[in-house]
Amino acid sequence: MELDSIKDAFDRVTKKQKLSSSKSQEVVDRIHLELEQVLQKIQLADNPECPIDLSSVFAELKTKLKDIAPLTQLDSTQKELNAALTKYPKLVEKSFNPDISKAYRNVDFDRHTVNQIIASHFYRQGMFELGDCFISEAGESESAASLRSPFQEMYQILESMKSRNLEPALNWALNNSNKLKECGSDLLLKLHSMQFMEILQKGDRHDALKYARTYLAPLASNHMAELQKLMACLLWTGRLDCSPYSHSQLLSVANWDKVAEELIRQFCNFLGQSYESPLGVTVAAGVQGLPPLLKFMNVMAGKKQEWQSMKQLPVPVELGREFQFHSIFVCPVSKEQSTEENPPMLMLCGHVLCKQSIMKMSKNSTKSFKCPYCPTDIDATRCRQLYF
Repeated sequence: MELDSIKDAFDRVTKKQKLSSSKSQEVVDRIHLELEQVLQKIQLADNPECPIDLSSVFAELKTKLKDIAPLTQLDSTQKELNAALTKYPKLVEKSFNPDISKAYRNVDFDRHTVNQIIASHFYRQGMFELGDCFISEAGESESAASLRSPFQEMYQILESMKSRNLEPALNWALNNSNKLKECGSDLLLKLHSMQFMEILQKGDRHDALKYARTYLAPLASNHMAELQKLMACLLWTGRLDCSPYSHSQLLSVANWDKVAEELIRQFCNFLGQSYESPLGVTVAAGVQGLPPLLKFMNVMAGKKQEWQSMKQLPVPVELGREFQFHSIFVCPVSKEQSTEENPPMLMLCGHVLCKQSIMKMSKNSTKSFKCPYCPTDIDATRCRQLYF
């Protein structure tokens, strides 16, 4: 991936810069030490008991400075740094083509939908003032409240968690306990467990036990193993740091971050939105997909109209697995990706080909043909469309 090469080049530049800086500091320190020694000798020159020949002192200093050779020492590292600095901008310019219009297609966007996606991205990142400003300037003020209020509630809960206050998170989880149970989330158990440990760390065993009987006991039927560990912690009240659980997830600071992440995931899920920002995912995928498209358009420079009319990408664009959301099928005969007009078809033998390949091999369903994978005779009229 091209971004990896850019990162490697940047790392080389920073390494050369640090080397050059440390070398310069080393040379300056040596010169400073020699000058300090000379100054001390000059201050003693007025002492009649220790006569000093200043000419010999300066001659010795000149010799030592010549031996240090600051310019010679700094020259090599500076040349290496300059070479790295010269190559890096060229690599960036080569990798990030400033003109991406070649790979642009004229697509009709729903301006209202795009504005909502952008505003929602700002709100879900907690940038409420920026989101409000965008909504106002885009003329979408009527929908601002519906976009902002859910995420504002989420960030209020998260801010409380940063202050070790779990009450807002617990209230939200209790109000959505049925939904959490339906999607198999144990967020409510985790929040109650954290609250239990907070009470226990304050050294109040009685309140911790009372809390467990009230809120954790109803969860025992499905989470007995977890609750047994919590109950064992009661034996170490006031000295949890010395307990067998001192290094466990129960007392881990990172556990708070994990639970906060789970809360964000479930919160977005109940709003009907993905955990990752759609705008962020789109931009990240575009960063990976744009370079091969730009290379293709440089080859197809004289056929822009043909590119505008294509229904699928003309070149394979390899994206990371984090950007793969839908199953695709490539016909083993035509080597083409299936489309709505050319869907995958399931044959009686269980193998799959695209519709156009079946039509071509069966002479438009006028004759049977043998499956390319097995010797079964296939009747095209009995093939059924396959839905992924």
